[in-house]
Amino acid sequence: MATRSVATVFGGSGFIGRYVVQRLARAGHVVRVAVRDTERARTLCPMGAVGQIVPLHTTLADRATIERAVAGADLVVNLVGILAERRAGDFQRLQADGPGQIGAAAAAAGVVRVVHVSAIGADPAAPSLYARSKGQGEAALRAAFPAATILRPSIVFGTEDGFFNRFAALAAMSPVMPVIAGGTRLQPVYVGDVADAVMAALSRGDATGRTYELGGPQVFTFRELLGWILKQTMRHRPLVNVPMGLARLQAAVLERLPGKLLTRDQLLLLGQDNVVAADAPGLRDLGITPTPVDLVVPHYLARFRPGGGHRELYAT
Repeated sequence: MATRSVATVFGGSGFIGRYVVQRLARAGHVVRVAVRDTERARTLCPMGAVGQIVPLHTTLADRATIERAVAGADLVVNLVGILAERRAGDFQRLQADGPGQIGAAAAAAGVVRVVHVSAIGADPAAPSLYARSKGQGEAALRAAFPAATILRPSIVFGTEDGFFNRFAALAAMSPVMPVIAGGTRLQPVYVGDVADAVMAALSRGDATGRTYELGGPQVFTFRELLGWILKQTMRHRPLVNVPMGLARLQAAVLERLPGKLLTRDQLLLLGQDNVVAADAPGLRDLGITPTPVDLVVPHYLARFRPGGGHRELYAT
């Protein structure tokens, strides 16, 4: 009897990870979900047959757990990433050093394909620690596993996202909608398309060793997106520009609080456009038609409307 292919997904219990794990299971792979919190990852098990999805305790601080996670695997996907540090040095440990460690372990274990999800703007020379660590991580992975495929998404949207939901919640609570760096351009990409891109990168021979930038079919300014969110949530709030100097003062306070609602490093990111480069291969090169924001986001933002969107539900 042939043994089923094994796929290891680092960070598989996160937002993008849930979609990737589901697709891998549907494709018939045994899926190891390599995470620190295996209890959280157990919620993914019903996505596959009994025993098909296996949570595996793994930490990037322990090389032995990384090696155990990739041993015997054919495919490896790295989705580990954070937007803000809980402890000083987290960006370096998780996003700069981690990909290289995973790539080295994968190469030693004879893994066939590695896909790494990074971010648009990744650059070892970036002023933002987030973007700098992402760029360093890409370089470390390339050095350890040159055939790896790197995917750089813009802001990722979907039912559980931390972008549209966050600002819709703010619109429901605040009398105004603050706008920081409103002219910055963004190209939101659907989480399902990102997961499909991972699957394509794992199977297509022309994807090895390449870097793809993933964005949706529309480019918005940050201010336009906030206005669109207000329209979808039926909230009438003035858009109030916040000077960058004041935003830095606010971030200096907020980044010290639990949850880190805003950090000074995130302000550096907001100062840079987050769109697919004109010459970069993208979703269509992987055979994927990008999903527009209008097709997905209004459905899950309805709960932020006055009355929780129930009036519109019953009206239909």
